[in-house]
Amino acid sequence: MKRAASSLLRTLVRTGKRQSRSVSKLVTALFAVPAAAKPKRKRKPAATSKPASKGSDPVRGQTPVSAVRGQRENPPPPRNGPPSPGKWLASHFSAPPGVGTPARRMSYWLYLPNHPPADTQRKGLPLLVMLHGCQQTATQFAQGTRMNQWAEQMGYAVLYPQQLVSVQAQRCWKWYDRATQEGGGDVPVIVGMINKVMSQYAIDRSRLYIAGLSAGAGMANIVALNHPQLFAAVGLHSGPVFGAGHNTIGALGVMQHGAATRTEAAAHEVMLRHPQFPGMPAILIQGEGDKVVRPINQIQLARQSRLLNRLSAAPKITLKPQGRGGRHNAHQLHDFYEGRKLLLRVAQIADLEHAWSGGDPALAFNAKAGPDASKMMLEFFSRHQRT
Repeated sequence: MKRAASSLLRTLVRTGKRQSRSVSKLVTALFAVPAAAKPKRKRKPAATSKPASKGSDPVRGQTPVSAVRGQRENPPPPRNGPPSPGKWLASHFSAPPGVGTPARRMSYWLYLPNHPPADTQRKGLPLLVMLHGCQQTATQFAQGTRMNQWAEQMGYAVLYPQQLVSVQAQRCWKWYDRATQEGGGDVPVIVGMINKVMSQYAIDRSRLYIAGLSAGAGMANIVALNHPQLFAAVGLHSGPVFGAGHNTIGALGVMQHGAATRTEAAAHEVMLRHPQFPGMPAILIQGEGDKVVRPINQIQLARQSRLLNRLSAAPKITLKPQGRGGRHNAHQLHDFYEGRKLLLRVAQIADLEHAWSGGDPALAFNAKAGPDASKMMLEFFSRHQRT
């Protein structure tokens, strides 16, 4: 009897290990970097480079960055396109322990434009929070999206939090975790970081936005929906539908098949938690060729957004043909209005896979062909502010 029990126990252990390895392999396969998107040559990650020395020119063609006490200069290496001349600052936020979570020290990077609009002294800068995807760092996300270049032109500050490998080995934000979806997990850490930045710099609190790619989009949506009074709008690129998953296997199912009956239920639960929910303007960008987070997720996100923004009218549809030489993919815009106010824009981009549209193809998860997702998001955000 003892031998039989011992044999059964060993079998169960081996089965558990095989299942764990299978899940790990599936996650790796889903987030594998496409061959065409791999950098042509290896580079040392920007996050591990040495801080620039005082008075040096840390990025080719840029003005030296003025360090802030308690922060270090750690700019990304130069990439294609014009440089961003603003300040590129790195720091961290120390979060105290929460319910079921240990104390955490999360790094972040902040871009401040060199030539802010004239009314900044009176109103402060609008702030965009950008959340990277799996297998990305904050600096890689900044480089790939070229968001800092557009932020310089349009006068935005941009904050890039970076997920800890101690929390998730591939730096994925845990958008599928039920406690996180309800406002726990990394949500208070990110909000605390935002409050720290707003206390240190002249930020217009009525113009605060949050956006992300893939798992970062899922997390950006969660942060916004749990703090609707804080954010004026949200931007989701290739993001999973909100409110489902609840474990690793469930998350993979959502990415491939959506949330099914949880789609409307999750949106109604948000409104129950926030009886005075003010709505959340959103821009949703999705590649029709995405096999990692499939387009069903955008369809269901749009349904949730229509409920949260109380939109009932049919959308205005605009068709954009492919640009000359393939510089821009053909795409459709589905715009939902309340009166004359655009509250929801759904961009469906033909041929785009799991990558930031109009990004730097030298980095993974970025597609050279447009439309330029960074520009699209900032133009959408400029229409909205909290009163």
